[in-house]
Amino acid sequence: MEEKKKPQLNIELSEEAAQGTYSNLAIITHSAAEFILDFIRIMPGVPKAKVKSRIIVTPQHAKRLMRALNENIKKYESQHGPIKEAPGPEMNLPMNFGGPQGEA
Repeated sequence: MEEKKKPQLNIELSEEAAQGTYSNLAIITHSAAEFILDFIRIMPGVPKAKVKSRIIVTPQHAKRLMRALNENIKKYESQHGPIKEAPGPEMNLPMNFGGPQGEA
């Protein structure tokens, strides 16, 4: 019996993208058609922060992303133990950057 080979996707990773962007805050908003994930870096003692990266995905992709993150967190914790959640910074953050209101 001949096995069907799945088509392979060739993904390129540029040097710049491979460096990554550090974020210690994510704000998520949504509309009926999309989820907007804003990744922000907050520095201690600095009252202003900028969005470092914005990713816009469909609701279906957002759900797949949530499942993939959950699976990876379970794998991580099975190898390294539970991730301890640190309390977040206590500040009033605007939850709307001119986009649709959502839940973070």
